[in-house]
Order: sequence, then C-alpha cells, then structure tokens
Amino acid sequence: MTVLQYIASVPAGNGEVMRLSEQQSLVSAAKKGDRQAFGQLYQQIYEDLYKSAYYILKNEQDAQDVVSDTVMDAWSGIRKLKDDDAFRTWMFRILSVKCKRKLKSYAERGHFASLEEAEELPAPGSELSLELKQAFSQLSDEERMIVSMTVFGGYDSGEIASILKLNRNTVRSKHSRALAKLKTILGDKSDKSEGRR
Repeated sequence: MTVLQYIASVPAGNGEVMRLSEQQSLVSAAKKGDRQAFGQLYQQIYEDLYKSAYYILKNEQDAQDVVSDTVMDAWSGIRKLKDDDAFRTWMFRILSVKCKRKLKSYAERGHFASLEEAEELPAPGSELSLELKQAFSQLSDEERMIVSMTVFGGYDSGEIASILKLNRNTVRSKHSRALAKLKTILGDKSDKSEGRR
C-alpha cells in the first residue's frame, strides 16, 4: 500500500456522494438565502475541510476555528459564487486562505504546535497511525496543504494550482516530493522497527 493510498483510506465526508444536479439546486437555493440548503452542502464537505485544516495546522482547535471561519465567510459570500458547480473548490479556496493566514500568525508569534501536541490530538473518526502523523508533521506547510487537498479534498494538480495560485507543474512537483518524503520517513521508521525485532 502506498503512502497516498494509506492516507486516502481514512473515511472522508459522510460517505454519501451528492449528485451534481442536487448540488447545483442546493447552491442555487443557498444563494437565495436558504440556510437549510447551505447546511446540507456544508454537511457534505465538513469532514474533508476539517481533516485538511487539521493536517495543515496540526492543531485541533485551530482547525475547528478555521473551518468555522470558512463556513461563515462562505455563507456571507455565497451570492458571489459564479459557478454553482464549483462550490467545493470555492470552499477549499477559502479554507486555503484561512490556513495560510493561521500559519503566518504562527510564524509571527514564533508558535508552532509541538509534535507531542499533534500526537495527543487525533482527528475525529481517523485511525491514522502515530507514525503517519509524525511523518506528515515533517512536511513543509505548503507540502501539507497540497497533500491534504489531494487526499481529503480530492483535487487534482490543476485544481490545487488554481486554488493556491501556483503553476500546475509546481504543484505536481511539490506533491511528488512530499509523497517521496513521507515514503522515506515511513520507510526509515519501519526499517528501524524491523531492526529491533
């Protein structure tokens, strides 16, 4: 099993896939002020938003706060969404901006979540190994964002490039390097544990 397959094996969303026509009608209703329609859209992507934020920020509370801010901004700005089909991408774009701001504030305050903190705060519903969490925490902020958007958001390199305002080839390169890092880190750990036996 590859690193990406292992990460992707974590259940995302509520297990139901919304048909595009259903999403379009809910987005249309939400644009007209229907809170219940917006709530249904939100329920479809909450876990993916949270997991992505959690693995980028490495802090449960900050991830919840960023997702809450994302949802509030999305609700107040949904009328501006031009393409009803792009709701999910739009939400992840907002989340991406919020996560970048939070990471910047970490850097400005000189505060980064410690590895011990990350180990103590498992993402709800996930059964990721401690080794994978540790490996993921060793990626750069941008690498964590790209990998989490691929795994939890289901985006391809073109979509991530658009969201993060990067070149598509840059995203592919960073994604490949991040997966190689994870594989190396996890491989080193499994080699060490096999050596102990």
